[in-house]
Amino acid sequence: MRHVARAASALALTLAAGAAAAQAPCREETRFDPPLRVLRCADGLVLETEQGSGLRPIDRNGDGHLEGAELGGRAVLVTLPPSRRVRRDGFQILTPHAIASVRGTVYAVDVTNARSSVFVERGRVAVARRQAPESAVTLGPGEGVDVDDEQGPLTVRRWPQERVRALLERFGR
Repeated sequence: MRHVARAASALALTLAAGAAAAQAPCREETRFDPPLRVLRCADGLVLETEQGSGLRPIDRNGDGHLEGAELGGRAVLVTLPPSRRVRRDGFQILTPHAIASVRGTVYAVDVTNARSSVFVERGRVAVARRQAPESAVTLGPGEGVDVDDEQGPLTVRRWPQERVRALLERFGR
């Protein structure tokens, strides 16, 4: 039964990634230890997602370069090299709670029913509530933020090593 669930999950992500790949120069890989789906794009963008993450790549203008991705649950690790195109256009991960916008960085986004958490390993990431994009905070290396349904200001914190390690181990790092 577990293999059937994996196959169904793989098919769902393959179809979503395939739709984007038809427009974007991206290819999908599967890793098994830990079990991940990896979407590698020609411009250097790499999206590593946990099984069942429900990641949907976004290419709004159909130019073959992803502007972002929507993440419904679980976690994604984003590696975005500092290229001329990426620096100009940026990249966004949209979650039910937050928008994380980046240029030239490595960061992780973890989504649960209660909140979306963003952690930056390298570079800088702007994070805002989806309902209040004008009140964004900027995270630097080692910093993270938890975004929930509350309406208070977002609080940037240096994450403890245990929390960082637990999140990045999910991606085999």
